[in-house]
Amino acid sequence: MYIVLEGIVGAGKSTQTKKLVEYLSNEYSEVVQVREPGSTPIAEDIRYLAQGKEWEEIMHPLTNAYLYAAARAQTLHTIVKPALESGKIVVSDRSFLSSLAYQGEAQGLGFDMILSVNHDAIHDVLPDVILYMDIDIDTALSRTFDEAGDKWESMGKEFFEKIAHGYEKCEKLDLLKDRIVRIDASGSEDEIFENIKKIISSKIRQVKLS
Repeated sequence: MYIVLEGIVGAGKSTQTKKLVEYLSNEYSEVVQVREPGSTPIAEDIRYLAQGKEWEEIMHPLTNAYLYAAARAQTLHTIVKPALESGKIVVSDRSFLSSLAYQGEAQGLGFDMILSVNHDAIHDVLPDVILYMDIDIDTALSRTFDEAGDKWESMGKEFFEKIAHGYEKCEKLDLLKDRIVRIDASGSEDEIFENIKKIISSKIRQVKLS
């Protein structure tokens, strides 16, 4: 099973990813954790290029999209796909939905462009369950600006509203039909995780019975 956590920065997905991996590791022996972009040396180097704030040159959104797709291809084909083929559970912090929401919607490239760029990178590796951490923009931003982050975390409220709208559009894609589950991310970490745990446990039971 391939599980992905998605959402804008400040939604708490990275925290919940760690909690979910810890829980599943105690319940099931074979659990692999990844993040996008990253999780391999090559993908981590691409992450640095794509998300670094040190460049004086402004990176074009299409350049961003191709960099993220390249990192994604490396992670999916060297870690995620082999793990799934050997029967392991994979939990990922982000996926190609982030590219749809960030570059496709917020940066204006459009969904068709992002899907085209990512077609070969993704190939047939689609998440079974996508947990979308749904949170009020102001709440997310108040969490974000409490600590240093990458270049996206310095963007304003309007930019994050576009990202949130992008995620809402993802729910309507036939490609992702019945894969996205909204999680109320406004509560405490423990409350949020209890909800996630119930959903994932139910999904795993369904897979075992099928």
